[in-house]
Amino acid sequence: MRALLVEELAPDYGGCVLKEIETPQPRPGEVQIKVRAAAVNFPDLLQTRGEYQHKPALPFIPGLEIAGEVSALGEGVDKFQIGDPVVGGARIGGFAEYAVTPAAGLRRKPDSLSFSQAAGYSTAYLTAYVSLVRRAAVDPGEWVLVHGAAGGVGLAAVDLAKHLGCKVIAASASDEKLAVIEAEYRPDAVVNVTGGFREKVKEITGGRGADVIYDPVGGDVFDESIRCIAFNGRILSIGFTSGRQPVLPVNIALIKGFSVMGVRAGEYGRQFPEKGRENSAAVWAMADQMKPRVYREYALADWRGAFDSLADRKVIGKTIVRPDL
Repeated sequence: MRALLVEELAPDYGGCVLKEIETPQPRPGEVQIKVRAAAVNFPDLLQTRGEYQHKPALPFIPGLEIAGEVSALGEGVDKFQIGDPVVGGARIGGFAEYAVTPAAGLRRKPDSLSFSQAAGYSTAYLTAYVSLVRRAAVDPGEWVLVHGAAGGVGLAAVDLAKHLGCKVIAASASDEKLAVIEAEYRPDAVVNVTGGFREKVKEITGGRGADVIYDPVGGDVFDESIRCIAFNGRILSIGFTSGRQPVLPVNIALIKGFSVMGVRAGEYGRQFPEKGRENSAAVWAMADQMKPRVYREYALADWRGAFDSLADRKVIGKTIVRPDL
């Protein structure tokens, strides 16, 4: 089979190469999947650079999220049959024609989602759910400011926050991206963060500031966010796509009475397994009510273009690699 192998770590994923390798066979409790779609996530890029917390031994096949059809069953697996459409993921292995993963981490693909939509759904919407429901405990009517709103996790947060009855401000540095978000997701307001956004947010919220700020960007965006957070507000720290981890002046948190909450949806489920199962069930139960957006589908041979689209901040939604193209 063809697979994208990371043979050495490099800042520009220059150590990745597409190769023919032996098709993996499932062990007891595992399922082999003919991959129809694999989502490209920011952690995939970080793994190719050795900058992610999970550092697989070289060589490895990146790809956290996949959707496809069951092609072989390991011993003891009775919840699926050959040909079943499934979705799920693991820490590696998705950017290949075939992948092997534990059966426990898979579920049947919802009929309402295409393979590409399903591949890009779980991580983004689970992150949004853990952030907004578990950590921030948002209430209907609260103002939620979503930074990086055009990215996969940002767009999922816009979608879910609207579903939960919140008033949503979608934020991005691109008017073009904001126009797409406004047309397709109908946030209550949009803000271009170029040149600053604190006064715009205060004006939109009647001077109060945002009750919840969803921040996968960090850096300067976080620094300015603490200036437009409402009293008793919650800032959700999702990641640092800007490349800089900000430092919190705790005197401002004290005066304004806000909280900063770190979010790692996967780790939340590992720390609280029962809640983790509840989170996953809740996210998939509402799949037919959400609008996961596929930005573009790339052939496996064009994996570098797929990675570049994410690294260059071109994406509105999710980038997908399809081995069958």
